[in-house]
Amino acid sequence: MSRRSDSKKDWEPILAELRERRDAATAIEGAERIERLMTQRGKVDARRRIELLFDPGTFVEIGALAGGRDAPADALVAGMGRIHGRPALAGAEDFTVLGGSIGSAAMAKRYRICELAEQERVPLVFMLDGAGHRLTEREHPGRTPNDLLKLADLGGQVPMVCLVLGASAGHGALTAPLSDFTIITESAAMFTAGPPLVKAGTGEDVTKEELGGPQVCAHQAGVAHNVVASDEEAIAQARRYLEYFPAHAGASQRRRESSDVGPRLLEDMLSHVSPNARRVYEMRPVLEWLVDEGTLFEVQPTYGASLITALGFVGGRAVAIVANDPSVRSGSVDSAAGIKAADFIEKVGAFELPFVFLADNPGVMAGTAAERAGILKWAGKMYKAQRRLRSPKIHVTLRKAFGFGTSIMAQNPFDKQTLCYAFPTVTLGAMPAESGSTAAKLSDEERARVVEEQTSGAWKMAARMGYDDILDPRELRNAILNGLSILDNRSV
Repeated sequence: MSRRSDSKKDWEPILAELRERRDAATAIEGAERIERLMTQRGKVDARRRIELLFDPGTFVEIGALAGGRDAPADALVAGMGRIHGRPALAGAEDFTVLGGSIGSAAMAKRYRICELAEQERVPLVFMLDGAGHRLTEREHPGRTPNDLLKLADLGGQVPMVCLVLGASAGHGALTAPLSDFTIITESAAMFTAGPPLVKAGTGEDVTKEELGGPQVCAHQAGVAHNVVASDEEAIAQARRYLEYFPAHAGASQRRRESSDVGPRLLEDMLSHVSPNARRVYEMRPVLEWLVDEGTLFEVQPTYGASLITALGFVGGRAVAIVANDPSVRSGSVDSAAGIKAADFIEKVGAFELPFVFLADNPGVMAGTAAERAGILKWAGKMYKAQRRLRSPKIHVTLRKAFGFGTSIMAQNPFDKQTLCYAFPTVTLGAMPAESGSTAAKLSDEERARVVEEQTSGAWKMAARMGYDDILDPRELRNAILNGLSILDNRSV
């Protein structure tokens, strides 16, 4: 008995030190000042961010003692938990510790959670709010792995989400383009090097907002996908995005039960979508009516705005949607739209979600500005991405599709569609008759013949099985439900 008592006594100072070190790892220096600052900027601290991301009570931290006493958790809170009941991993840069900079211990921790995501095949989330590599780091890493290697390896294997919640520079910021989906808050910024380094290296005097704020990252460069107002909104959107995806490539597709999974006619379609191709309409209401109620989730809405990329549930099944928006440049596809679509198709297609393509465009963008922006290159990459899709494809031509605008939207026969539909009034051709006949110097008689040929395209294509059926616009949802119903036994 005495030996047991002595053994227990021997543990007391050791466990006291463990408690002290754990407390130090989770402590926030200057907590009141930081709380005021975060409130002013609509921010929460790294540990609160992690709590909001994971289901309540499920987070288990790893690497809390990394960095020792001088750098709690080495400025990176990381670990595992559950999101919507499914396992996931995450890391959150802690700007309250050495500006959220990356030390050698944090680098090892970043690599560790990437390694675990690959090994256990679970989604991965990174929250960025840091200064990049730590300039004061004394130990050179030498020949050691880093997280960028694993992030590149993870592409297409598990869903990856990146949240930019503050200023993010250098190595940390590279997490964004290596992830599937990036969200940035209105007060955040992201860049390869911050304003002081830019000033020293180039002489350019810029603010962090001018260099890499949301206007630049999301609206102009397309590096970030979605912009939100606060940390809480960003985290809620990350959780929602993951709802549409399987845990990893090859896993069972997501299903969602609700009161709106059955067939229904879209009665508003006839008043919203005019058969006259000259009349503008917005595509977003069409998508809202098409999907199960409340499930439309748009990805990258402000970049390449003539084309919409979105997720949704149709009949309880997660789907990806690529749709032209005729309210923006008549739905023509420019370089930004091509870049957005190619990226979306490749990243989402890796997880084998069924794709729905809704075409209503006059073709790819023409003109000197379009050519200088590389329209042929990016439209070609979009076409290649959709052609290589291994997941099911359902195509619908709503009103018009010309030239390469048909091919990039998966309309070509022998393009591996599960089903291919059209509305009765679609206009098809190599190019619109009005502009094409002028360029070709056609006579009035020849022009009339071309117009007749293009406007009767749906019937002629259906007669030759170019389309599987011609739809009453109100049947759009039900037709897509029919296409999805055949997929249960599909092996992709």
